[in-house]
Amino acid sequence: MDAEDQIDIRHRLRAHAARQLTIARMNAPEDWQAELRALLQAERVAKPLLARGSDMRLFVESFAIFFVATMMFLL
Repeated sequence: MDAEDQIDIRHRLRAHAARQLTIARMNAPEDWQAELRALLQAERVAKPLLARGSDMRLFVESFAIFFVATMMFLL
C-alpha cells in the first residue's frame, strides 16, 4: 500500500449506520414519542427558588457571607 492510496470506507460507514439505526429501532418502545414528551415534561417542572445548585441560592449565600463579613469589619 502506497502513501497516496486512499481507502474508501463510505460504504462501510453507511452499512454501520444502517445497523445502528436498526438496533435503535428494535430497542425503542412502541410509543416512543409519548415517552419522550413525558420525560421532557418532567424536566420542565419549575424548581424551588432556593433549590440546591440554583443561581439564586448561590447569590443569597454569597451575599450573606459578604454582609456578615462587612458587619464584623464595621463593629
